[in-house]
Amino acid sequence: QVQLVESGGGLVQAGGSLRLSCAASGRTFTRYLMGWFRQAPGKEREFVAAINWSGDNTYYAESVKGRSTISRDNAKNTAYLQMNSLKPEDTAVYYCAARYGTSWYGDPTSRYEWHYWGQGTQVTVSS
Repeated sequence: QVQLVESGGGLVQAGGSLRLSCAASGRTFTRYLMGWFRQAPGKEREFVAAINWSGDNTYYAESVKGRSTISRDNAKNTAYLQMNSLKPEDTAVYYCAARYGTSWYGDPTSRYEWHYWGQGTQVTVSS
């Protein structure tokens, strides 16, 4: 079992920045991939970004590419999502996700590829 806890969400004006954190606990002696998804009211949960164990392979949704950076600190069992130039369209609950492994097996943009989820943290961007 792996437990994930997100933090860092909040209210920010358009054009501002936030850094989300995802702390993992449990069977952290194993290696795992990590990612971020988001879900706005009335919409499906959508992919934001993903990173492999070593951190040398990342994926971003087109909607956030160039504005966001996913990273991880394995010594701290923590993943991060730095978001800059935030837009009102970025408003959503952001979820951290994880799955065992060191490299990609399927499509990381699919929520069904991920086995563990955090409770979510709210990000609200005002215009």
